[in-house]
Amino acid sequence: MAAPSFCVHGHFYQPPREDPLTAEIPLEPGAAPYRNWNERIHNQCYRPNADLGNFEKISFDVGPTLVDWMISYDPVAFRQIVEQDRKNLEKYGVGNAMAQAYNHTILPLATPHDKYTQVLWGIADFEYHFGHKPAGMWLPETAVNNETLEVLAECGIEYIILAPWQADVKDLDSSHPYRVDLSAGRRMDVFFYNQDLSTRISFDPGATINADNFLVDLLLPKFRSSKSINDDPQLIMIASDGELYGHHQPFRDKFLGYLLNGALTGQDIKASYPALWLQDHPVYHTANIHQNTSWSCSHGVTRWKGMCSCTPHGNWKAPLRNAFDELARALDGQYLAVIQPLLQDAWQLRHQYIHVLHGQVSLLDLVGSLTGKILEPEELKKVDLLLKAQFERQRMFTSCGWFFDDFDRIEPRNNVAYAAQAVWLTNLATGVNLEFQALALLKSVKSWRSGLRADMVFSHHLQRARKTPQLRQSSAAASNLSS
Repeated sequence: MAAPSFCVHGHFYQPPREDPLTAEIPLEPGAAPYRNWNERIHNQCYRPNADLGNFEKISFDVGPTLVDWMISYDPVAFRQIVEQDRKNLEKYGVGNAMAQAYNHTILPLATPHDKYTQVLWGIADFEYHFGHKPAGMWLPETAVNNETLEVLAECGIEYIILAPWQADVKDLDSSHPYRVDLSAGRRMDVFFYNQDLSTRISFDPGATINADNFLVDLLLPKFRSSKSINDDPQLIMIASDGELYGHHQPFRDKFLGYLLNGALTGQDIKASYPALWLQDHPVYHTANIHQNTSWSCSHGVTRWKGMCSCTPHGNWKAPLRNAFDELARALDGQYLAVIQPLLQDAWQLRHQYIHVLHGQVSLLDLVGSLTGKILEPEELKKVDLLLKAQFERQRMFTSCGWFFDDFDRIEPRNNVAYAAQAVWLTNLATGVNLEFQALALLKSVKSWRSGLRADMVFSHHLQRARKTPQLRQSSAAASNLSS
């Protein structure tokens, strides 16, 4: 008899807060008594959930930018998280952790080459830290279209999690996954979370005061009696930001721990996760998805490219998106002009650059493996600078830069700083100065509250960069030039 199953997915993520010149997070007064928001959220959420063993009991993803910071701040806590995934891997043959697209980029808005870079970097980062291949990948903001699914499937990802309204299915039954058929015989399995439970757990603090009541009053009624009678397997999934559990809502780390380790005791329900479910249950149902949709904007992906009612006063968003798209094309042009004469597929070098960032291979050896050539020191330095520029170019599309209603916030200002760093590094490598093009593009991006313009932020960063010794002109993830 198939026991009903229950899954909580936690999306744990923080945007990059590091100054690209110092690789350090500036003091953030709003996070007091902690030095910055990463520290505050870590101490309220990530460490308590790791200490309680909650990561072993749920499905989860941890964003690569958060992983990098956590390893430097509290490696013990991150090691706990990895070990809790590994326990499931050793017990069941599949882990409960998922990968995440590397820079939390809205993938439907990304170029095809950027989609591959984000997915391949996300997979490589997961393998490097968790020690095994990921079966699933969390899509930033669950933003999706068919082209994104094609890239995921081609790169070996088997499943994703989406909101129920992203399914193009009449009378969707979210208690089982669906298969989306793709080209070349590929497929993607999609788990759709339960909308009511996910909304209640995220936005109704009263619903999560008592785990026993939550189980009896809210969760159990979601299981379909008809499926139980027919012995049909069913999985009820809740998905939310992981920061909910202890940061956004105090003590919910303990609620989560008791829900999974106490309230379920004696109930005919077992905790599961997508990879384990797929191992035990074939996916028979098929579905299509609504194109260019997400979980946090009812207007699809408009929130990250223009005006929508989710964020009033967002008339700065389209100019910022257009400016970055144009700037990205200019940066790519300089990158290709130098790299294409060295190797046929310049994008393959960028895709594999993540292994240099991890220190698994030197840039000299990576270029040699792709070209069969040993570059002269000056050539290698030029390639190094351009790849660092491409790293910053990826960071400038971090989704948080468009999420809120005003430009004068740390997230969009950071994105502009990453763009300026990419321009600066490209100039160091090639002598081509894209500054004036960037300033012209960014001038129309303006805060409705303070009047701050994006070109001002861009200029300020370049002024700082010019005063910084050239040897320090690197991104937070500096390249290892020699083995």
